[in-house]
Amino acid sequence: MSTPIEEPGGEGLFGLETPLADAGVVVVPAPFEATVSYGRGTAGAPAAILAASNQLDLFDLETGRPYEAGIALLPEEPRVAAWNREASAAARRVIEAGGVSADPQRAADAAAVDARAEQLNAWLDEVVSGLLADGKRAPVLGGDHSVAFAAIRAHARRFPGLGLLHIDAHADLRVAYEGFRWSHASVLHNVRREVPEVARVVGFGYRDLAESEHAILEEDPRFCPYYDPAVRRRLLAGETWAEVVSEAIAHLPAQVYVTFDVDGLDPALCPHTGTPVPGGLSFAEATSLLAAVVESGRRIVGFDLCEVAPDPSGASDWDVNVGARLLYKLIGFMLRSEA
Repeated sequence: MSTPIEEPGGEGLFGLETPLADAGVVVVPAPFEATVSYGRGTAGAPAAILAASNQLDLFDLETGRPYEAGIALLPEEPRVAAWNREASAAARRVIEAGGVSADPQRAADAAAVDARAEQLNAWLDEVVSGLLADGKRAPVLGGDHSVAFAAIRAHARRFPGLGLLHIDAHADLRVAYEGFRWSHASVLHNVRREVPEVARVVGFGYRDLAESEHAILEEDPRFCPYYDPAVRRRLLAGETWAEVVSEAIAHLPAQVYVTFDVDGLDPALCPHTGTPVPGGLSFAEATSLLAAVVESGRRIVGFDLCEVAPDPSGASDWDVNVGARLLYKLIGFMLRSEA
């Protein structure tokens, strides 16, 4: 066990200086946001969260001392930055043209975006799978939500029958949104199509859906959506948050992966995220949801945290402050679930 730390002081994640070989938790940065369809900036999240994380207290009232497991952040992979630049430029041309349409040049641009995303998927799957094989926990820090696909696939392959707890304003079940197969808005569609090892998806925060996505959520037995408006009506009618959460968690299998898009939160907590939507979870609701998974006896085997976007003006660190704290909470609850 590590010596108790009262004040972080290093330059690593959360002010820690944990060697990768000694880290029980190795966070994988994935600064990729090529298909973002509204606000941009989430590719800058890993570096900004690293900078903001030093001011957190390492003792956490809900999860204790996560740092004792050893926490490290991998260096950003230069190829990811290059793939992101190339894919973002091509994607911008498609988006500005209103989609692929019948234009062969825009179709070529969309294919180029997908090719770079496939390179990202292959790289991230290899890194996460390697860390898991070494006995590490390997959470992924995006980037936009498209990066979650490879992380989910790697975990589901190692933990077949996996359940997903999906926190998001959107269902992300769109098919090749705006012409991009690997769109941030298609990540759960791609999981549904290509990762049969995922047994169940329980969704919280959903409040901005296409009708086609709603039909899938209602018809596919693998999905258990807890739509945000419906949850709020239940609470207003007298049910407690704990009752709703307990019902939801009962649908999850023993091993759970959390895929967390910060637009699932109240946008007051993440105002610069790419597609903010009124409503959503409070910070306390989000952490109590994680706590309830742990208290149910289920194990959180991994997670991703996506769509944190630094303030483009540089005037505020609020988004990345929330992101850093949420990252530490997710690590803490993951570790608590193993106790």
